[in-house]
Amino acid sequence: MIDLRPKILDRYIVKKFILTFFIAMLFIIGIIIIFDISEHIDDFVSKQAPLKAVILDFYLNYIPYFMNMFSPLFVFITVIFFTSKMAANTEIVAILSCGVSFHRMMLPYLFSALLIFSVSLTLNHYVIPRANAKRIEFEYKYIKDPNANYNRNIHYQIAPGEFAYVESFSNWNNTAYKFTLETVKDNRIVSKISAESAVWDTTFCGWRLKKYFIREYSEGLGDKIRSGAQLDTVISLTISDFKRNKKTVTTLPKKELDEFIATQRMRGDASVNQSLIERHTRTALPFSAFILTIMGVALSSKKKRGGIGWNIGIGIALAFTYILFLRFSEMFVYTGTLPPGLALWLPNIIYAVIAVFLYRIAPK
Repeated sequence: MIDLRPKILDRYIVKKFILTFFIAMLFIIGIIIIFDISEHIDDFVSKQAPLKAVILDFYLNYIPYFMNMFSPLFVFITVIFFTSKMAANTEIVAILSCGVSFHRMMLPYLFSALLIFSVSLTLNHYVIPRANAKRIEFEYKYIKDPNANYNRNIHYQIAPGEFAYVESFSNWNNTAYKFTLETVKDNRIVSKISAESAVWDTTFCGWRLKKYFIREYSEGLGDKIRSGAQLDTVISLTISDFKRNKKTVTTLPKKELDEFIATQRMRGDASVNQSLIERHTRTALPFSAFILTIMGVALSSKKKRGGIGWNIGIGIALAFTYILFLRFSEMFVYTGTLPPGLALWLPNIIYAVIAVFLYRIAPK
């Protein structure tokens, strides 16, 4: 039976793991920020971005995003680095010679991975979305032009039996062109509203239809038709529905993201796959800390003549292939090959099998 009581060895490994992980992370993030500043310095200067906003609104909110994106790489390199160093100094041989089993030695590693998993999961679901919202707002103001895009051919089911269609929407003047709203009941169109344009009015949080045409269908020939120059209406469609893009889902905390996915499914929104990918990635990515930790220990626990360089090289290669595989698995969702849950967890499943195999053949 494995003794689960904390030992000096446990504190030693946990301290090395966590300290090395955060030092490596801060070092790499510092380098990334330096390169990013050199890339965006012209935008900051030309648009007169305040230094306080650059630091607090942009880069301070960029750090959690980078930490999460590269956490699998940092975990693997960290484990490979300090475990290889322990093996090179014959520390692991001494630990096993003292009667500590290889399985027992893994406990502080897994505990450290649990800490990283918990922090990463919290960041993914609650902290990073709010940080992304401030960062993206800064990007639109000082780096990108939010008014430079037009959304086209938008179809929404805004409520059960209510379908909206917009040929194009301009972010510049908050106007939907060629607006159509159809009401369907018992598989039959009950009414249809068409307008040349629909302008969002902030005074009553609704739409001002211009050159509208309303037709109420009847079972016979007595359809009611009316038209006019202008009509104010409030429906379950707001300006924020048109301003959403691929980055919008990255700004929604867990509860808001779940509600947004439910709304997209009700509306038949094709971009729901992007939201599902975001939701599953937020959990699948932190879980990789356990898998990569086991792989790292299994690969680097044996002393090698060539030193730790070979182990670090293998660690970086495997970590990058994991991140690449995780991104590539998104294509299975867009092509309809696999459902989002399975596609995003597929890299973890495959690498978990590899980790178990490496752990079984690791020298004990």
